[in-house]
Amino acid sequence: MRRLAVAMALGLLPASCGGSSEGGKLTVFAASSLTDVFRALAPDARLNFAGSDELATQIREGAKADVYAAASPRYPDELHADGLIERPRVFATNRLVLIVPSDNPAGIEAIADLRRPGIRLVVGAEGVPIGDYTRKALEQLGQTDVLSRVVSQEDDVKGVVSKVAFGEADAGFVYATDVKPVSEDVRAIELPPQAQTEVLYPIAVVVGVEHRAEAERFIELVLGERGRAALRRAGFGVP
Repeated sequence: MRRLAVAMALGLLPASCGGSSEGGKLTVFAASSLTDVFRALAPDARLNFAGSDELATQIREGAKADVYAAASPRYPDELHADGLIERPRVFATNRLVLIVPSDNPAGIEAIADLRRPGIRLVVGAEGVPIGDYTRKALEQLGQTDVLSRVVSQEDDVKGVVSKVAFGEADAGFVYATDVKPVSEDVRAIELPPQAQTEVLYPIAVVVGVEHRAEAERFIELVLGERGRAALRRAGFGVP
């Protein structure tokens, strides 16, 4: 039952998602950390949540997306340079935290504790925004040696959260906004100021989309007061 509850909180169960624009629906490809906000803003849209890098690859391979929203400027900038999406606009910000299971059996209270023998650390894979942000933060702290405790590298941030929430890891680096949905199962540990790196979320219309008017309306919704209010409630910063 606990696994089912956590899976529902993380949005890991099938919902209105997919990789095509069949049925005349607006199709939005979005970073997995945007799951709750975008489901609330566009319940009738076809929503495809995954790592920003994976979604960019799908767009390059011809997947039918109308809107692309990522957790890093890297992939939107690359797609824009290649003429695959229109000019991206930043609509939200986030920050990194370290999470541990709510009962914290390993007794982790700071990043330095991750060095202890037997610690099971889970992080995002290289190339995935959460993985790249994590490595940059550890570099800024001079503590990349804790990566020797990594037991799993996940394809998106929801994978990191689920491993810790299910007790399959002792700690993991995630976005602050990912904590609230599973607050009964994990506890967040704030990172030192010098470890924080700017987490930016750009959004753009995909070039040559079938549902251009709907795509533009959705982006205006995200950028407008209703979207900004939803993002704030979920813990995002808004520019």
